[in-house]
Amino acid sequence: MNKAITDGLVLMPPAFADGLAVWSSEDGTPGGVTYDAIGTAAVVTGDADFGGTLELLKTDSIQKLRYTGETPILPGCYLRVTARVKAVSGPLPSVRIAGWAGQSGGAHASGLTETGASTTLTAYGEVVEVSAIVGSGPRTGVDFIWGSPAIYGHFGIDLTGPTGGIVRVDDLEIEDVTSVFHRTMMDWVDVRDYGAIGDGTTDNTAAFQAANTAASGRGILVPEGVYQLDQSVTLEYPARFAGTVTMPSDETLILRRNFDLPTYAAAFGDEELGFRKAMRALMVFSDHESFDLGGRRVEVTGPIDMAEACGQTSYEIRRVVRNGQFNVVPGSAWDTDVQTGTASYDAGSPKELTNVTNIANIAVGSLVEGTGVGREVYVTDTNIGAGTITLSQPLHSAPASQTYTFSRFRYVLDFSGFSKLSKFTLTDVEIHCQGVASGILLAPAGETFHLKDCFVTKPKNRGVTSHGDGCQDLQIDRCHFVSDEQSLAATARVSLGFNVNANDAKIRDSRFQRFGTTMVLYGNGHLIVGNHWFQGDNVTDGPRVAGLVFTYPNVKSVVTGNYIDNSFIEWTNEHDAAPDYSSEYSFGGLTVTGNIFTVNDAASWFSWLVVKPFGSGHFIQGLSVTGNTFKSLNGTTDRVEKVDNSIADLVFGSMRNVVFDGNTFNGIGQVTQNPVTVQFDQASVATDWQIGIGGWLPFGGKAREVTSIVTEGAITNGSAATVFALPFVTTEAGADQDEVTLTWPEAVKGRVHVTARVDKPV
Repeated sequence: MNKAITDGLVLMPPAFADGLAVWSSEDGTPGGVTYDAIGTAAVVTGDADFGGTLELLKTDSIQKLRYTGETPILPGCYLRVTARVKAVSGPLPSVRIAGWAGQSGGAHASGLTETGASTTLTAYGEVVEVSAIVGSGPRTGVDFIWGSPAIYGHFGIDLTGPTGGIVRVDDLEIEDVTSVFHRTMMDWVDVRDYGAIGDGTTDNTAAFQAANTAASGRGILVPEGVYQLDQSVTLEYPARFAGTVTMPSDETLILRRNFDLPTYAAAFGDEELGFRKAMRALMVFSDHESFDLGGRRVEVTGPIDMAEACGQTSYEIRRVVRNGQFNVVPGSAWDTDVQTGTASYDAGSPKELTNVTNIANIAVGSLVEGTGVGREVYVTDTNIGAGTITLSQPLHSAPASQTYTFSRFRYVLDFSGFSKLSKFTLTDVEIHCQGVASGILLAPAGETFHLKDCFVTKPKNRGVTSHGDGCQDLQIDRCHFVSDEQSLAATARVSLGFNVNANDAKIRDSRFQRFGTTMVLYGNGHLIVGNHWFQGDNVTDGPRVAGLVFTYPNVKSVVTGNYIDNSFIEWTNEHDAAPDYSSEYSFGGLTVTGNIFTVNDAASWFSWLVVKPFGSGHFIQGLSVTGNTFKSLNGTTDRVEKVDNSIADLVFGSMRNVVFDGNTFNGIGQVTQNPVTVQFDQASVATDWQIGIGGWLPFGGKAREVTSIVTEGAITNGSAATVFALPFVTTEAGADQDEVTLTWPEAVKGRVHVTARVDKPV
């Protein structure tokens, strides 16, 4: 800062050669005696040291020389007063800088230091320089601390000591030296003071590093301009960017004290680029575990390749991005890339396509479609030289050769460039896809990717996609997924909330709004707890589609405390290259408890739990459906569960460990119960009593076992005599094997309560 430059402030007194009328022999105040009226002072020209100079005979013990002009004293401004003096003849005096402090109205501001250190002249002709600094703050090096009420001063010198000597005085200098105090007066340093040039081409790496070293706890200012950094730079202290920086994509700017998007956006002049550079800093530097978006909305013009931005291909240390929004800007960068190619498939290599044509144009992360391809099968890897594609899941009944379609959706945050990524978290972040982009593509490998308190709004195709095993232990907590297809009929929607290819997903307390399908889960060990997903539409008596799809038969999973609205749970084995049963675990390990199931304006044949085998020989070997509420509005639902046998049926004779109990049913045509206790009245005597069980049993299965027979009242024969004998039981009776026969020793009649099961408990 220099007031003479910035404010045009006139500080320098006139030269002595311009006349002595402005130079006082007293304090410099108006009315005092000036040297133009005293015969002991004269202007001398041609001095070898000074040129034009004032020659003065010392006649007083303190010979004063003061400029009569009022030099302003401004808050925060520091002035240096300098005089050069030499003795010519006579006794040698001492010299010091001196002044007179004035306040408003012209009064003297008393009590202030008005004289500087004194220097004795020791030889004739020797030039001695004396100076003093005057300013408003008590800083080291300030001689005259003139704060309020002083607002101006009359400055000059004092000659002290013996009289009779003659001295010559060079023109007095008064200059602004506030910049000397910048390093201690201001709470920042300016990178320009260390050589930075904001021309967009000069490498300023060394200047930024020097400014960082000099800051020593203070902030760092990057003023207007464009500052090129050819190498990575770490700023240890808070940085403020009035200008911007540029640097190669593989170099890193680390802002330790303000590690947030507002600062990075200011640094690079663009929010999207700032986010990319911040991600690199987050991954290569260990001092921060999280990056704060600062509540900012990032306008995203194209997919963000997170691996490229981070400069990493594998990362397994916890990192968090929080508190902001990614808002998609529509454009061609979001267009889905659709490719086709013929390929061969052999179930012996269940996750591989071979002899793939057009493979060079097929991108990793593409959705695969074709005959025998289950839902959410993706390209995990390609080998162009070998002509092979690695798939995320096997195909269930693909022909030996066919043409496949490969659709590469465009994701706002694309992690597919990582070979492995673990422990990455997004919290309090919204990804607003605007109906033209998809949300997140996970890495092909890794675990514990976590979405917490996030929104995925209006994805075009997918909310979160796993094209490999990067979804191991996926966690989605308190999130909100909103479809862009809400006005469409349920059967016309193509969007998906998310999919899982690995084990142990935790989906908790989240809301999913009108997707084509909410979730497709392969693997086991999943916890689906406390969520609400709904997929209804405005079609009267319209069909409903699956909301939760399990594609692994023995799921070992829990669906608890959810609100399952206008959609159903579908349980398949479509990701099995050999879908026929072959001594492996069949459908089982599923607990459905404490949920709210509702549907409205749906076709009567709708059911909330649908088992769909993609091969023959399968059965259920462990299913518990307890404590749920089923409710149908504006119509009646035939039953809550069924088998989709469009490909294959269940083998009901192998069912075991199936429990339907403690559920409530509203608007349901047939209640489901297992085990079920039915009351049967035989009105006329008969030896064989045929008791129908089937309607009650899950999936319309066989009456395989009777666990109890309790008579109510007497069992009597044709003579009205009480019969105390027990009958024997024949299970799986009737044409549909859904009846049991009680055979008595003689013809009898009466009432019994029979408890039967669709399975054999183990």
